[in-house]
Amino acid sequence: VQLQASGGGLVQSGGSLRLSCTTAGFTFRDYWMYWLRQAPGKVLERVSLIDTSGRDTIYADSVKGRFTMSRNNNENTLYLVMNNLKPEDTALYYCARGHSMSWDIKGQGTQVTVSS
Repeated sequence: VQLQASGGGLVQSGGSLRLSCTTAGFTFRDYWMYWLRQAPGKVLERVSLIDTSGRDTIYADSVKGRFTMSRNNNENTLYLVMNNLKPEDTALYYCARGHSMSWDIKGQGTQVTVSS
C-alpha cells in the first residue's frame, strides 16, 4: 500500500494551496479516505474525511468553510483544496486510508507553512 501526499509549500496568510495524494496497492474506490495534519509539538489531527463515492465529506471545525476535500476514483487520487489559509494551518499534512471508523495507513506527508 502506498500513499504519497504532495502540493505543500510556503504561502502567505489568506493564500491557497491544493494538496494531492496519489495511491497504489489497494482498491481506492472501496475506502473512505482522510486528510490528517500534525503541527510541531501537537497531536495528529483529523482534518477531513470523504466517503467512497466522494459525495459526503466531513471537516474539522477549524477548517470548515475553507477546505474542500475531493477524490477521483478513476485516477486513485485524493485532493484537498485549502483556501484562506491561516498561520495555525501550518503543519505536516498526510493522506490516510480509512479503516474501522478510523484510519490504518498514512503516507509520507507534505509540509504546509503559512506565514503571517
